[in-house]
Amino acid sequence: MGKQQSPLILILALVAAAIFVLVQLPIRLGLDLQGGSQLTILVKPTTEIPSVGDRELEAVQRVIENRVNGLGVSEAVIQTAGSDKILVQLPGVSNPEQAERVLGGTAQLEFREQNPGTEAQVTPLQQLVSQARGALEIERRNGDPTKVAELEQTLERSQVELAKFFGPAQITGKSLKDALAQPTQTGNTWEVALRFDTEGGDQFAALTKNLAGTGRSIGIFLDGVLISAPVVGPEFAQTGITGGSAVITGRFTTEQAEDLAIQLRGGALPLPVEIVENRTVGATLGRDSIQRSIYAGIGGLLLVLIFMVAYYQLPGLIADISLAIYALLSLAAFDLLGVTLTLPGIAGFLLSIGMAVDANVLIFERTREELRAGKSLYRSVESGFYRAFSSILDSNVTTLIACGALFWLSSGLVKGFALTLAIGVMVSMFTAITCSRTLMFLAIAYPALRKPQLFDRRLSATKS
Repeated sequence: MGKQQSPLILILALVAAAIFVLVQLPIRLGLDLQGGSQLTILVKPTTEIPSVGDRELEAVQRVIENRVNGLGVSEAVIQTAGSDKILVQLPGVSNPEQAERVLGGTAQLEFREQNPGTEAQVTPLQQLVSQARGALEIERRNGDPTKVAELEQTLERSQVELAKFFGPAQITGKSLKDALAQPTQTGNTWEVALRFDTEGGDQFAALTKNLAGTGRSIGIFLDGVLISAPVVGPEFAQTGITGGSAVITGRFTTEQAEDLAIQLRGGALPLPVEIVENRTVGATLGRDSIQRSIYAGIGGLLLVLIFMVAYYQLPGLIADISLAIYALLSLAAFDLLGVTLTLPGIAGFLLSIGMAVDANVLIFERTREELRAGKSLYRSVESGFYRAFSSILDSNVTTLIACGALFWLSSGLVKGFALTLAIGVMVSMFTAITCSRTLMFLAIAYPALRKPQLFDRRLSATKS
């Protein structure tokens, strides 16, 4: 009994920690379970790059991956589809328009100097653009397509005309190191803080020094559209704004500022893209899948638990307790490691339960063999675990090798299956060797349970 106290304390501590993790952290669900958005992105050639090859497709995919990471979507699936398409699955993203805006935008950032002597033309054009944007937002809410089309044309013409009063780009997004959305000092709107590399910081200092006190502005353009035109005060006439930092203001909402920051951090797409399909996977399908999976899992698990008790008696009951501990520890491990459960992932988890049962079966059969050979109950249990260990280790190692091959050589949902199965196999090793062993020796420490017939009906009560 004394030898089992330390392992028992460890098991109880792990169970308590697992329950705490599961209560505090909800399990993440994949696109097939919780719904979300799925986009198909077409990569288009240009005059400079007349054909889309593997290298170009990989470059676009890398930028999209960076932007998806900025969205904070867990277990997103980003993979090529054919020779010129990329498939993006975003679990939990209920706003496909936002995903399309962030992933498909080019986000070409440019800082331009306002041309001398254009102050009289720029100010009224800026006011016209601002008024057109406000009116366009109102009409979009009202749902008048004619007025929306008219205002969009007016806005586009005004923006094109406004861009003519600014020179060529002096700083581009290539010099950008970081972009972060943050609230303004008033707290009513949001802005995007920029941080340049060394070269970009020097260029920004020179640009602001040249414009300081002139009344002319720095035109901050995104995809050729002026989004902000700050004026540099005369106090920066000597050195310009140093430090390599800048702020884009434009009365952004929280979502607009976050979207812009994600696009800028993700970089510019090397080729133009078009969202050719944007569909939402409903949560109803996910709920049905979860419900059926739960029913199948619970049904199968109950049958296993009943069989273990009916066939193996006391060891079977101990195995059932170990399986409950195994399930808690596995689900907690999924939470802590950030695993997102998909239907294949649930399949991997259920399969690992079968492997955990298999380990106990090997141990109990070995124990029965030792009892039938005339050994005492204690020695039989000890030998059963010792002799079964090599078989359990071999089977689990080969399974882990297969999981590794599936994980590294496959993509998408198959990875979820491989990962959950691998985690389950490793946890089952612990529960079979540590939990089952500890509970078994605790059981036979009590005289009422130290009966060979509780381990094998064919044995008499004379052996102890």
